[in-house]
Amino acid sequence: MLVLAITTPHLSAQPEPPAPPAPDQAPPEEVGPEEALTQKIAVWRIDALGIEPELVARLESLFRMELDRLAARALPTRTQIDKAIASERSLARCGGEDRCLAAIGKKLGVDVMVTGSVAALGESYILNIKAVDVGRAAQIRRIATDPLRGSPDELIDSIRVAAYRLLAPDQLHGSIFVLSDSVGAKVSLDGKAVGMTPLPAPLTKLSLGEHVLRVEMKDYHPFEEKVVVRFQKSTRVVVRLAPRAETPAGLPRTVRREKQPWYTSKWAYAGAGVTALIIGIAVGRSLGTPTEVRCDEVPCD
Repeated sequence: MLVLAITTPHLSAQPEPPAPPAPDQAPPEEVGPEEALTQKIAVWRIDALGIEPELVARLESLFRMELDRLAARALPTRTQIDKAIASERSLARCGGEDRCLAAIGKKLGVDVMVTGSVAALGESYILNIKAVDVGRAAQIRRIATDPLRGSPDELIDSIRVAAYRLLAPDQLHGSIFVLSDSVGAKVSLDGKAVGMTPLPAPLTKLSLGEHVLRVEMKDYHPFEEKVVVRFQKSTRVVVRLAPRAETPAGLPRTVRREKQPWYTSKWAYAGAGVTALIIGIAVGRSLGTPTEVRCDEVPCD
């Protein structure tokens, strides 16, 4: 399990806002920290609990790299830490207790000490981390991650989230960038209106996880989709609204007509009716003419 120990009454920050993206250019998918921590931070070590030490060493290396990105000052290296406590064997045997971590931190001249452990849970890992204030020799915060699964490279995002949860929880968010060719469509996120297309900037400072994005405009089918917000990522969503009518207004319509046999047309039906009438008259006349002629009444010649 991972334990990070940091000692600082209050974590101050030095603002370093990123440059805004150009209006016609989407922001990068990944951004750095919004504010760099001004405290001096050091990582004692990450212990392996029932897991391969080599794997934990890689996880610790990734964790240190993320803290280096977050902190305004570079973290002490492993060599520098060993050199600082070389004269005191008791500190070298520190198992992560608050007091000995604070003593190591004073030797290093840092404000916060971080330590932790990684434990196996079936095929997953659990990171248990704590931060200790060096000046007060007291724990600031302690966290445990959800079960993680995969190689160290696949766990990079999880390790980064753990570092921020411990030292900069207020920066634990992401953003959504909506790209649409529609003008004047209403955009809402989780049922709350956020603007009209085209949006001038990404939707920022969103909590991690799923959000419901909806874009709607008159005479068009609404667009609705669940969007996953990831840590320090700008998730791009391309929205193309489909018109409700099959043919857009102003465009010629193409009507397809099936060719029918001649005898199914209305003229064919009318002609057949006239023919039947003539035949009926002829037949009636023929039936009304006597077939027997008396020669004493009319000439037979």
